[in-house]
Amino acid sequence: MAKGEGAESGSAAGLLPTGILQAGERPVQVKKESKKKNQLSICNKLCYAVGGTPYQVTGCALGFFLQIYLLDVAQVDPFSASIILFVGRAWDAITDPLVGFCISKSPWTRLGRLMPWIIFSTPLAIIAYFLIWFVPDFQQGQTLWYLLFYCLFETLVTCFHVPYSALTMFISTEQSERDSATAYRMTVEVLGTVLGTAIQGQIVGQAHTPCVQDANASTVALEGVNRTQSATSLRETQNAYLLAAGVIASIYVICAVILTLGVREQREPYETQQAKPMPFFRGLRLVMSHGPYIKLIAGFLFTSLAFMLVEGNFALFCTYTLGFRNEFQNLLLAIMFSATVTIPIWQWFLTRFGKKMAVYIGISSAVPFLILVALMESNLIVTYVVAVAAGISVAAAFLLPWSMLPDVIDDFHLKQPHIHGTEPIFFSFYVFFTKFASGVSLGISTLSLDFTGYQTRGCSQPARVKFTLKMLVTMAPIVLILVGLLLFKLYPIDEEKRRQNKKALQALR
Repeated sequence: MAKGEGAESGSAAGLLPTGILQAGERPVQVKKESKKKNQLSICNKLCYAVGGTPYQVTGCALGFFLQIYLLDVAQVDPFSASIILFVGRAWDAITDPLVGFCISKSPWTRLGRLMPWIIFSTPLAIIAYFLIWFVPDFQQGQTLWYLLFYCLFETLVTCFHVPYSALTMFISTEQSERDSATAYRMTVEVLGTVLGTAIQGQIVGQAHTPCVQDANASTVALEGVNRTQSATSLRETQNAYLLAAGVIASIYVICAVILTLGVREQREPYETQQAKPMPFFRGLRLVMSHGPYIKLIAGFLFTSLAFMLVEGNFALFCTYTLGFRNEFQNLLLAIMFSATVTIPIWQWFLTRFGKKMAVYIGISSAVPFLILVALMESNLIVTYVVAVAAGISVAAAFLLPWSMLPDVIDDFHLKQPHIHGTEPIFFSFYVFFTKFASGVSLGISTLSLDFTGYQTRGCSQPARVKFTLKMLVTMAPIVLILVGLLLFKLYPIDEEKRRQNKKALQALR
């Protein structure tokens, strides 16, 4: 056993860049005591995992319900709604590298470098979130209202999520412990989406949003149909959205407290020996020139975009194309519950067969079910079966990006051992690209509904609108998934490379 450990360390030394080992030094074996120190308890992993819930529970509510809320509850016209959704998502994307830049400049404190961002952003974020779901009495400035508080909330939740994502690299130096904690995190985050879907969907589902039977009626006729009853029903729906926002905001606070009290941020052993952190823009150039990182985010850019396109249009698709106005929130629950159950299975699969194989099998499994939805007639039982099956692919899409990014960062550390503090850049720019692309797609999809004649508060929609929704939820995601899988062929870090990097990092530390 001792001989094997020594040989392993010796081979790792050959992987280290020239100059990392001083004259007369040799790689030090990783002692059992050190390894035990870096092990995380189940309680630590659960507290860390709970910290991912606020982002997912709010993101799920906004992703699935904001579009239909703006169009049918706040009664914003489709063009203005597309502006709100696009600018909000685009601004959200821009804030990720900005926050990453600020974090990289942040000094270490008694609480760490990342934790203060999480703590101080929380109270302001829940206020902004609540106001997104409030319908102001004035009509003239409604678009500006929603745009302001949507952008403000996205900024504040970024101040929570970017440091939380980077925290993966600072909870332990053991790769296996980080992978295990990531699996805990993904399971809880998918539970968070289930929770967000259940709270938002079930509370809002109890209130019946009023609609107009004749979608082609004139504006004068629309204003005259059951005005008193419609106004009362609409107010009930608005109050339901506010109640759901209050419950979700409470969950946000509770999870932030658990994360703060249950997780301790650690510094890399070799990082404390460095003189000063790398300047941000130089670090950014190094990160964006790291080949494995570019190939990874390129692949996940397309696959994530596919699932976001489904997410953003799913409520409208179920309501108008399939005709399941009162069932879409239950279909969402079926998808997310299935994803939650299969997260541990995917964690076992990627451990047994490798992460690249998990990408190919997991994400491509959504394609047959999307084709089935595109070809079948409206059938509730078949739709539930497809929803449960689609959740399996959603679980893989949730787990794999966050499980593979630490491998890329480890590879970067081996090639640039004297550079530190770049972790927020890696995570924030990955999120930047996916969010910006999703903002463009959601803005274009909402605008396309306007061009095809979407009728606000209509009980039904023209055939062109139904066809557009079907294309946005089925064929467009299929094309994006196939492009993303082709790009993953270029990703160079397989299981053998991961094992080599692990040995080299042990010697480095």
